Amino acid sequence: MTMNFNELPEFAKEFKRMTKKYKSLPDDLEEFKRVIAVEPLGNSKHFNIITKNDRCTVVKARLFCRYLKGSSLRIIYAFHSNDLRVDFIEIYYKGDKENENNERIKAHLNNL
Repeated sequence: MTMNFNELPEFAKEFKRMTKKYKSLPDDLEEFKRVIAVEPLGNSKHFNIITKNDRCTVVKARLFCRYLKGSSLRIIYAFHSNDLRVDFIEIYYKGDKENENNERIKAHLNNL
């Protein structure tokens, strides 16, 4: 069975803005999708489970960006194991923003 990927409108807006700054980002996200299609909760120290409930698991992960040459972005996503779905919630550069937007994560969990 294949994994389905969805984006929150806020994520799509952030991604579009960041794509202008980091040209390799679309390809980097496709590579990231291939990784989480195989191992949805991650397989290394670069994946951190933020919260878990009976419906989904919210994970914060490092998204390697070739344009940043060694630095990486952070991506927050919700993995729904029942229907093999990943909802991308947030993407940000760690140098610009220290932590994830907890309000957005809570709003997403409440909308499920």
